[in-house]
Amino acid sequence: MGDPETEELRVAQVERARREHDRARDADDPAEERQHVRRADKAAYLKAKLDERAEAEERVQQGS
Repeated sequence: MGDPETEELRVAQVERARREHDRARDADDPAEERQHVRRADKAAYLKAKLDERAEAEERVQQGS
């Protein structure tokens, strides 16, 4: 199991991406929609980086 802080951050990014996708779908203005899509994409990117961090933390723990 990874660091609890990393897990918490991963969950937060998943939730953020979901909210931004919802906001993009509900947006009336195309510019606003694009903004929410970009934010959702950023949250997904950050979640992927946190996944990498969690994997690295697990490798370090297994090596100890």
